[in-house]
Parts: sequence; C-alpha cells; structure tokens
Amino acid sequence: MSRRIVLSVAAGVVVLAGTGAFAVAHAGDQSPSVAHSTARYAAPGGDRDGSFTFTTDVTASSGVKDVKVLAWPANSSLAKQGLTAKDMAAVESAVCKPSGEDTARCTYTVTVSRDEADTSPRGLWHVAVLATAEDGGTTLDTKAADFTVA
Repeated sequence: MSRRIVLSVAAGVVVLAGTGAFAVAHAGDQSPSVAHSTARYAAPGGDRDGSFTFTTDVTASSGVKDVKVLAWPANSSLAKQGLTAKDMAAVESAVCKPSGEDTARCTYTVTVSRDEADTSPRGLWHVAVLATAEDGGTTLDTKAADFTVA
C-alpha cells in the first residue's frame, strides 16, 4: 500500500473521530425535544365534571426538570401576538415520570366544571408546552397538540 493512501486513511480516521466527539459533545447541549403529544377533552355531562388531559414525551440528555402546559383557544389574542416562554412561567406543570434513559412521559390533567365549560370559547384549541431540561435548556412548542371544544 502506498504511503499516500495510508496517510489519507489515517487523516480520515482522525477527522471522523473528531467529528464524532464534537457530535457527542454537541448532543449533550441540545434543547429538550417534545414528541408524541396528545390532548383529550371530555365535556361535562349530566351530574359529572369534564376533564382535559394532555400527555407528551420529553427527551433531554441532562434530564427533564419541568414541563409546563397551557391550553389556549386558536381564536384568542395569543394567536395574534404569539405565545412566549415568559407567558408560560406562571402556568401549571405536568407530572413527569421516567420512561427511558433520557425521556420522561409527562401528563397534565385538570377537571373541567360545567361553569368553566359554559364560559369557554368554542372551537379549536391548541396546547402549548414549555419543556425545561436539568441543564437549563428550554423548548417551547406552542402547538404541541390540538383539541376541539364543541
């Protein structure tokens, strides 16, 4: 084998190893990801309250610290002005349980009274999620899931 080929192969291995180390280091610094989100709304009926349940999987290499959830009507002022992480600061958190090495299954459930249902806007609603990792990284998904209030 010629010396030039050996040097090229060795240089390629060094470059690939360096790229792999960078990718691994960079992966540790990525923001959390939100996936497999579902929303379920059940209107109150008869003498029973209704409910709203949102579930999502959050992955963060440093661990999941907090997941905030906000349901908002598609025809509200939030649709016009845009929802920010600052808007999410005061909303309630989901309950998260580990479901994999770097992943947590997070669920948010709330009871919906007859009065709340009667005064809620009808139509399409979005669910916003603010996921915060243990290392401080955040991800805001303003339309993680949708549901309809009829």
